[in-house]
Amino acid sequence: MASSSPDAPCSCDCFVSVPPASAIPAVIFAKNSDRPRDEVQEVVFIPAGTHTPGSRLQCTYIEVEQVWKTHAVILSRPSWLWGAEMGANELGVCIGNEAVWTKEPVGEGEALLGMDLLRLALERSSTAQAAVHVIAGLLDRYGQGGSCREDPEPFCYHNTFLLADRTEAWVLETAGRLWAAQRIQGGARNISNQLSIGTDISAEHPELRSHAKAQGWWSGQGVFDFAEVFSLTQQPVRMEAAKARFRAGCEMLQRQQGSITAEVMMDILRNKESGICMDSGGFRTTASMVSVLPQDPTKPCVHFLTATPDPSRSVFKPFIFEVGVSQPPQVLSPTFGAQDPVRILPRFQTQVDRRHSLYRGHQAALGLMDEQEQAQLRQEQQSLEQEGLEALRGLLTGEQTPAPQELGSLFQAFVEREHQVYA
Repeated sequence: MASSSPDAPCSCDCFVSVPPASAIPAVIFAKNSDRPRDEVQEVVFIPAGTHTPGSRLQCTYIEVEQVWKTHAVILSRPSWLWGAEMGANELGVCIGNEAVWTKEPVGEGEALLGMDLLRLALERSSTAQAAVHVIAGLLDRYGQGGSCREDPEPFCYHNTFLLADRTEAWVLETAGRLWAAQRIQGGARNISNQLSIGTDISAEHPELRSHAKAQGWWSGQGVFDFAEVFSLTQQPVRMEAAKARFRAGCEMLQRQQGSITAEVMMDILRNKESGICMDSGGFRTTASMVSVLPQDPTKPCVHFLTATPDPSRSVFKPFIFEVGVSQPPQVLSPTFGAQDPVRILPRFQTQVDRRHSLYRGHQAALGLMDEQEQAQLRQEQQSLEQEGLEALRGLLTGEQTPAPQELGSLFQAFVEREHQVYA
């Protein structure tokens, strides 16, 4: 399968705050998923499982060997594929991915999508560092590749990842099967569709430097700067735009050093002036996520997901891994089995309607209302979101100790209430 031009529109932004940058003793993770504007993103809960030794697992395009035990995960994903743009597991590991193009060519043929790697890492990892090693191992065994959009014209890229848990975060950046990783034990960090790891490399592919030297990209002498060595010499227009978003994100994080909260992250994700909240060139922010991962292991991690496009016009709804967690049907897209265009070769020759009911209600409400009605709707959305943030504060301070069943049904309750608002 031919790779797409790096001029093709694509963008995403991931953010993390590790104490002392956070206002509270917690790691705070955030991501905007910017995708083709009509693509539907669903929120899917997958329970923990045990699997038969030697069994195989079907990902978006290829099969991989399954592991004997997988963790429960909550995923925000383009509804046509197996993997996810962002998500978390029951142990407090969060991951977001982004497209990147480097001097290493995007290989032809179908392999694991970056989004498949993300889900596999969440299902198989107990820490962010372990997730780095899971992705590195899968890259080495299966590689990455395949079209990343639901369209007959291929759109292929390599991936960068931001990974976080209760104590630290990691940035993992790839170029084909090669990779470099950076550990973040304090402060704030963001990534934005470009290589950003320079000389501060905490772990790397064993052949990273020898390959760069063999290709004539690095002399083999002096300091090795991963971003400098592997970045494209002539950056395409879209990569230049990513640089501006990256700088804007850095500045917003720096201004809030020591006072970063879930609300601060939500505000950053809603920032349109910087392009972080995107709506241009056929792409838009199709879903968003903010996670609060307390360093105190007795306190639950709280993950806020929108399941609808444009965070400035959406509700961040809280999800907690607890007893009684179930799949809200309102944020689950329809399935098409063997008749799905992603399963029929050649792929993506037809289109199907993947809209879930919350997406339909959200888009219809925004499309039919005048300015005054939209202002009233936004007020109702903000009120609902504030309830979720108040619940978070109560859990972190210990002022609220809801029953596990109540915590497990929290996301379902918020989805139902938001759905009623649009109705």
